[in-house]
Amino acid sequence: MPDRNAQNTPIDSLGHSLADAARLLAEKKLPPVDSWQPAQTGDSRMRIAADGSWFHEGRPIPRPALVRLFSTILRREPDGRHVLVTPAEKLDIEVEDAPFVAVEATVEGDGRDRRIGFRLNTDDYVLAGPAHAIRVESGADGAPRPYVHVRAGLEALIARPVFYELAELALADGGARVGLWSDGAFFDFGAGTT
Repeated sequence: MPDRNAQNTPIDSLGHSLADAARLLAEKKLPPVDSWQPAQTGDSRMRIAADGSWFHEGRPIPRPALVRLFSTILRREPDGRHVLVTPAEKLDIEVEDAPFVAVEATVEGDGRDRRIGFRLNTDDYVLAGPAHAIRVESGADGAPRPYVHVRAGLEALIARPVFYELAELALADGGARVGLWSDGAFFDFGAGTT
C-alpha cells in the first residue's frame, strides 16, 4: 500500500502523474457522437457487464483495443438508454451498471488543493472536479456505490479497492463531512446523499 504521508503519491500502479493524464486527455479526440442522428437503428447484441467487461452475442470481447474503440462511440440517450452511434446507425447496447470502471486513481496535493485523477478500464483518464463529479449512492446491500462522471451522462463505477483507498484519505482528513476535494470541488462520500 502506498505511503499516504507522502504528498503527491499516486495510488495507481502505473505511476502516471496528473500532468501525464492531462496530456493524454488533451491528445484524445473523441468522435462527435452527440451530433450524429442516424435514421437506421437496431440492437448491437452487445452488453457491458457490471464489472466493465464487454460482450457480443454472449461472448466476451477479448481485444482491449476493440473495447476502447467501441467506448469512443458510446452515448447515453435522454431516456437513459445507452447506444453505440456512427454517422450511419444507432444501436442499443445493454449496460448493467455503469459503462466504465475507474480501476486506478492518482492523488496529488492535500485538502482543497487536492486533485484526483482516475484511469478507466478503457485506459481513458478523468480528473474529478466540477465537470467530472464524484457521487456516492447506497447499493441494494447498503454498501456505497461510488461513481465519477466521464462525459455526457456516462459514468464510471469506482472500483471498490480504489474507493476504499480514497475513503481512507477522506477519513484521515478528519473533516466534519467524510469526503474529498478535487480540482476545487468537494465530494461528500456519505452514501445516498447525492
